Amino acid sequence: MGLDIRKPIGLLFVILGLTLAVYGLTGDAAQYRKSNGRNINLTWGCVMTAVGGAFLLWSQKGASRSSSQ
Repeated sequence: MGLDIRKPIGLLFVILGLTLAVYGLTGDAAQYRKSNGRNINLTWGCVMTAVGGAFLLWSQKGASRSSSQ
């Protein structure tokens, strides 16, 4: 089957995660008082980037496995 949605979803997560992480790094530290001093944007940006990377790796493994059959 030619439809593999893992790559676009992975790219979406990576782009949004990097955007959120950069915003967390460059944002105003005063806004994090509401979240007990935790930089939620940076944390979830890194998580989203990691999930997107996992999707991209998964799509590469799936593509190499299907081409060898």
